[in-house]
Amino acid sequence: MTIGVALHTTDTENQIDATVELARQAADAGIRSAWFGQTLGADSPQLAAIVGREVPELQVGTSAIPIVGRHPLTVASQALTAQAATHGRYHLGIALGSKLIGEGAFGLPFERPVARLREFLTVLRQVTGTGTADFRGELITAGTPVPAVVPGADDGVPILVAAMGPQALKVSGELADGILPYLAGPRALEEHIVPAVTAAAEAAGRPAPRVVALVPGVVTDDVAGVREKAAGQLAFYEQIPSYARSIEASGARRAVDLAVIGDERAVAEEVRRYRDAGATEVAFSLTDLAGDADRLRTWALLGELAG
Repeated sequence: MTIGVALHTTDTENQIDATVELARQAADAGIRSAWFGQTLGADSPQLAAIVGREVPELQVGTSAIPIVGRHPLTVASQALTAQAATHGRYHLGIALGSKLIGEGAFGLPFERPVARLREFLTVLRQVTGTGTADFRGELITAGTPVPAVVPGADDGVPILVAAMGPQALKVSGELADGILPYLAGPRALEEHIVPAVTAAAEAAGRPAPRVVALVPGVVTDDVAGVREKAAGQLAFYEQIPSYARSIEASGARRAVDLAVIGDERAVAEEVRRYRDAGATEVAFSLTDLAGDADRLRTWALLGELAG
């Protein structure tokens, strides 16, 4: 099973330089993949492309780009460019988004997100697979009066969706290569998420989907202190309905209940639980909560598990 980390830095001098240095440390620890979130700051496909060229030992990906306020042709262009830059090591993750981003940032109504996801994925598959698109949907129109080809990205781009709800999982199984569930514990994966996306893929005649479980976690001796910090970082997700439902389906009351915090033995056991629940890959986030020493300690364990 591939083990990765989500890389994030608050470096005040140069975020890109600092992220590349973090990526080198992750690769040196034996970690196999690095993932980059997308808000309103750094462009995650560009960041992944830079890191992928600077640190060729790593697979790189976005986790994930909200589709609200974006057009699939521009996202495909970004993804294909990153794929060519990394010589086939880039993985595109997209998300439905939320009212906070759609309405608060772009001034766009957050309506019919699953229908938009289906149309967005349809266009992405066309463009990344053929370099052309001809689509007229209810919500999205996409055409290519000139080719949308990036030489060097001829094999396309793996597409994953941050999907956890039944409708989004069905669409993802039919049209994507896998999913990127976050704050979905082993119980939710095993009982709800993995069966739903796998059944949808089988019905569509597609291969078994990848399940990249994004897990907040730290190896530390200061379990109580780090858990308190994690509670503050993760409380935001409890306000988003899709995450709230996933947290409940995982048998948890709060998002922090799904954070994996403890010594090497405890964290390794939780990674095995995700694997047994159907995760094909695990990527840890928030590994810097307890400072550099515990981050490196966490990465050392993840590198061992990846080996």
